[in-house]
Amino acid sequence: MKKIALKAYKILFQFVSILPRKQNLIIFESFLGKQYSCNPRAIYEYLKVHHPEYELIWSVDPRFEKGFIDKGIPFARRFSIKWLFLMSRARFWVTNSRMPLWIPKPKNTIYLQTWHGTPLKKLAGDMKEVLMPGTTTEQYKQNFFQETRNWDYLISPNRYSSEIFRRAFQFEKEMIESGYPRNDIFYKPERDAIAEQFKETHHLPKDKKIILYAPTWRDNQYYQVGKYKLDLHLDLDMLREELGDEYIVIMRMHYLVAENFDLSAFEGFAYDFSRHEDIQELYVISDVLITDYSSVFFDYANLKRPMIFFTYDLEEYKDDIRGFYFDFEEKAPGPLVETTEEVIEAVKALSDKKFSNEKMNDFYQRFCYLEDGHAAERVVKEVILKNSLLR
Repeated sequence: MKKIALKAYKILFQFVSILPRKQNLIIFESFLGKQYSCNPRAIYEYLKVHHPEYELIWSVDPRFEKGFIDKGIPFARRFSIKWLFLMSRARFWVTNSRMPLWIPKPKNTIYLQTWHGTPLKKLAGDMKEVLMPGTTTEQYKQNFFQETRNWDYLISPNRYSSEIFRRAFQFEKEMIESGYPRNDIFYKPERDAIAEQFKETHHLPKDKKIILYAPTWRDNQYYQVGKYKLDLHLDLDMLREELGDEYIVIMRMHYLVAENFDLSAFEGFAYDFSRHEDIQELYVISDVLITDYSSVFFDYANLKRPMIFFTYDLEEYKDDIRGFYFDFEEKAPGPLVETTEEVIEAVKALSDKKFSNEKMNDFYQRFCYLEDGHAAERVVKEVILKNSLLR
């Protein structure tokens, strides 16, 4: 927005915020309005079934509205006039990432921050140096802490995360240690049926196993603010030659990664699902996960399926780019490899039953112990129902 328009918009937002809350109105947003996914989706779907008395509206980036239209999900375009009136009068905000700082949170609006992962990488106040474009370390931390002052509730998936969130976010209000609502899908009795339906809808071969490749983004590799580079270090030709008879590969890049991979030469073997909104559905259809330092492996551990860590830049990442909260090399619930050849060797070892569950079980007990399929229910009771003025 232009400066004058932005100022006028902010003033209007503040003016409308004075009006009484719409007590049954809840606004949801996932990853800056780009997706119908993650913890906000799980909470939304629970409320839709169990508490139809609430009006549930999604905040959506106009570039990504088609997915909401196709699903028949009520939404408002982010930063539109309609959005302004809804946001400024809503009783609850539910989001998994930060809101723009220029949006003033109304006094009687309750802001539920769900966040979006168990942390391996250093966060916010714990980061030594911020390498992202368009900011400095000091400015980034200051802006982050200014945002966290607005949060009334913060969801945590486990005790480990709660300790880090309190310190790194300087969060002093109510922490809900509930498990992650987005992981409820792993414990649903219809999980396998969901997987089969997904394969059928997306025309995936049912006679082959599925490898999900889901790496994170690199703070110091970018095109511009908010658009990050990712070189594909996996040799798909080699993978297809060695594993193509038994496996297909699904690729899911981080939402901040700007790459569009041309996989036309690998039709029938490699599929790009980076634009697919909810990675949870990709977890349930896959037989093995290949990742790096992404928090996806904490969620995937709920399935107790094999994981391989393709960490070709481990030394640079852990020492120079972000830093870790624990000894990743020691505690990772799967082998760490650096080349495509080693990836292939690790996948083949799964067929030879060389995969050990010992580390996986320890990892599960530390990070997934709260997950039971009822996290969304717990969050709704602790935040929505306790603060509801509906009668």
